[in-house]
Amino acid sequence: MNGRKHYMQAFDIRYCVGDRTNYVNLPHVIAMVGLPARGKTYISKKLTHYLNWIGIKTRVFNVGEYRRLATEAYKSHDFFRPDNVIAMAIRNKCALDALEDVCQWLLTEGEVAVYDATNSTTDRRNLIYDYVCEKYGFKLFFIESVCNDPGIIEVNIREVKVHSPDYRDSDNKDEALRDFMQRIEHYQKAYQTLDEDLEAAYSFMKIFNAGEKVLVHRHEGHIQSRVVYYLMNIHILPRSIYVTRHGESILNLKGRIGGDAELSDRGWEYTHALARFIQEQNIPRLRVWTSQLQRTIQTAAGIDAPQERWKALNEIDA
Repeated sequence: MNGRKHYMQAFDIRYCVGDRTNYVNLPHVIAMVGLPARGKTYISKKLTHYLNWIGIKTRVFNVGEYRRLATEAYKSHDFFRPDNVIAMAIRNKCALDALEDVCQWLLTEGEVAVYDATNSTTDRRNLIYDYVCEKYGFKLFFIESVCNDPGIIEVNIREVKVHSPDYRDSDNKDEALRDFMQRIEHYQKAYQTLDEDLEAAYSFMKIFNAGEKVLVHRHEGHIQSRVVYYLMNIHILPRSIYVTRHGESILNLKGRIGGDAELSDRGWEYTHALARFIQEQNIPRLRVWTSQLQRTIQTAAGIDAPQERWKALNEIDA
């Protein structure tokens, strides 16, 4: 897994036997944890898309959106100072309103709710646990994104945060960047990472530096296993994906679809043109995926990069 480390602690075997069906059918709350600009919202959205795609009804509840609907008081990073009593009261109310909406949605129609907030103290996570597990009887899984790489943090800020609604009236992006960095400093003063000893009863996952290392603690059941597997293979940092159809095949000339035909002369011309184009892009760490069919393998034949053949990319139901 690209050098990633995976630490697992055994979980209660009851969830693997008779209790499993009842357990899987319980609604889940997935609560994000982490300082601003650590990719929490990106992870929340990608995870929600994935779970919906595999048939698990999932929705994101972003506490920042609740704050923006509740007040226009935010003018600068001062709103996030720990000693700003009025702002803190607004933020706490928004967090609880979002959490209540999470639980009500799970009661009526949902299966998994992603609670997207910083949740950056043990007290806040205790409150979430009491609310979700004790009051409503749902399952809870924390996902913490930990990052101490300045380069990754700055990319996240420039790519996302300075374009957020909080800064839509700011014409100076450098000023917005400075303001957001000060907001992060306010959070850092109170931030407490998930602790395997102090919070040993919780199920959680920690992702370090956008996937450099992953730690999983007491993950339980089918849904959490799917979440762990997906997030161990997600890429938080931006990257480019180039997609191309294969070049013209011999069967294309005959108006036929399907089969495993080789390329035509025009198809080979495309192969050479594609190789020149990709070389001009000068893409670092480029990898090429094709199906196992001749026409796709031949289309990528001129590209100087490691190549993999995937059965899952083969044509089906032509």
